Amino acid sequence: MSKEIDIQVKSRDKPHEHDEIQDHEYPSGFRLVAIVVALVLSIFLASLDATIITTAIPSITKDFHSLQDVGWYGSAMFFPLAATQSLWGKAYKYFPVKLVFLFSILVFELGSLICALAPSSDAFIAGRAVTGVGCAGTFAGCFIIIALSSKPRLRPAMTSSLSATFAVASVVGPLIGGGFTQNITWRWCFYINLPFGGCAALAIWVAFHPPNAAAPQPAPLKEKVLQMDFAGLVLICAAIICFTLALRWAGIEKAWSSPTTIGLIVGSALLTGLFAVDQWYQGERALLMPSFFKNRALLVGAIFEFFIAGSFNLPIFYLPIYFQAVRGASAIASGVRLIPIILGLTITQIVVGGTITVVGIFNPFLILGPAIATVGAGLLMLLDENSSAGQWIGFQILLGVGVGFCMTIPLMLAQVVVGTQDVPTATAITIFAQSMGSAVFVPIAQAIFQNELLKAVPQFTAGSNGYEVLAAGANREAIDSFPPDMIPGILRSYSKALQSTFAVAVPLAGVSLLVALFMPWFRYHNESQKEAASTSSEKVEHGEDSNEDTAKAREEREDEAHPVESTTTGGSGEKVTSL
Repeated sequence: MSKEIDIQVKSRDKPHEHDEIQDHEYPSGFRLVAIVVALVLSIFLASLDATIITTAIPSITKDFHSLQDVGWYGSAMFFPLAATQSLWGKAYKYFPVKLVFLFSILVFELGSLICALAPSSDAFIAGRAVTGVGCAGTFAGCFIIIALSSKPRLRPAMTSSLSATFAVASVVGPLIGGGFTQNITWRWCFYINLPFGGCAALAIWVAFHPPNAAAPQPAPLKEKVLQMDFAGLVLICAAIICFTLALRWAGIEKAWSSPTTIGLIVGSALLTGLFAVDQWYQGERALLMPSFFKNRALLVGAIFEFFIAGSFNLPIFYLPIYFQAVRGASAIASGVRLIPIILGLTITQIVVGGTITVVGIFNPFLILGPAIATVGAGLLMLLDENSSAGQWIGFQILLGVGVGFCMTIPLMLAQVVVGTQDVPTATAITIFAQSMGSAVFVPIAQAIFQNELLKAVPQFTAGSNGYEVLAAGANREAIDSFPPDMIPGILRSYSKALQSTFAVAVPLAGVSLLVALFMPWFRYHNESQKEAASTSSEKVEHGEDSNEDTAKAREEREDEAHPVESTTTGGSGEKVTSL
């Protein structure tokens, strides 16, 4: 049975209904501009921190003599970013949105300061972990505040702008990091966050006034603390750490068949199972509330984000290695060569957001995007030491365009298929899935890259076991330190290892395409103010309650056995009709 859901943007004139944002509560003019600029800046800084470190790692390891800790410099941020995402969503629901967002920026700034001043590798890793916690709150807060500050009709374009900023920061991060590292010091990669983060916080403090619909859900303080589900947080963190340690050591420091590796993998699986049990037992207090996954759009959107984020982030991490190690580009030049993927992604996201705003159709983009991304990811597997500029430019554009078509759509839907009170939690769940995609698949790709490189070096380079190549570093300066007769074989080894690494992105994009087919079909459009007022009057006359409508509609959409027509009110007053 086919389903179509009409999301109708309506304004209502019932001042006592606090579950909807009234037109007069939306900011405009300078206030709106200040909010959007502050959110764009916040997203940019938080996203930048994830990749700015890539070109700074060689200098950091040189200062701290900590080559063995390289894996932790990236993963220490992704772990808490993914694990605390839903916790921040709960915080935004039960505490004032503005104060929670400002606190998340404070945590992010504290982590940046610890990294900038770190006297040792351990201190630097701790700073990265604190930064990840702050980033999680900042990401969720930005999308929540934009949902509360922009009228529903403009929200797709606004959300796309934030996502485009995320993409820009992810790609220019290595470029900026290389510039600071070469010309000043790597510590400025983190000092730079302090003044700009402070400006963003000040702008939100002054310009953003949460609407009545965003008031914290009333509950005793003890209940609010229980809602945070710290037991679930500990379990998911432990599961991710065990999983990543297993992939980091397997084939490098430990054999795949060693008791340590097997124990970590089994432990990760058991902890994940305990986390699932905890979520079921906690019910509405869980980090990932089971009731939200009864909403098919949220469930499908979260699974989609998990896979599509992995397919995009893998090339972002490993294309710089291709450009620096295989093609001999400098740190800054490798960042410049990533411009094709960012242009493809950014321009497409802006166009798609504007198109959805005008025509109100989501699903074709959700299907077309991963189809194109699968082709683009597959073509990246052809890159080697002899590839032309046209190839690496064209392949990147295809992948960027494909991901740009679809990556923001689950976030858009998460903000319109639930009531305003549930927007923070729905947004956090979607971003949790996106962050978890990076936290899971980047370590998998790293394990494949390292193991493939160790196998390829003896095959193409006589007199080397691969470990010395792995330890030397992934830039051309390190490769050129080997005897000239070994360099062609090393370059070939890097190409083979990277081809296997890029191959991981192909099934991820393909699975996201299959997942997209299960998304209910949506239509998003305006009704006249007169019709909206008329509908509102009818509801008052018949004594209808919007919260009851929401619950009924949610149940009826889940009943696949009977064709039904139901109505629910989504975030900020959107009307959702399931046919």
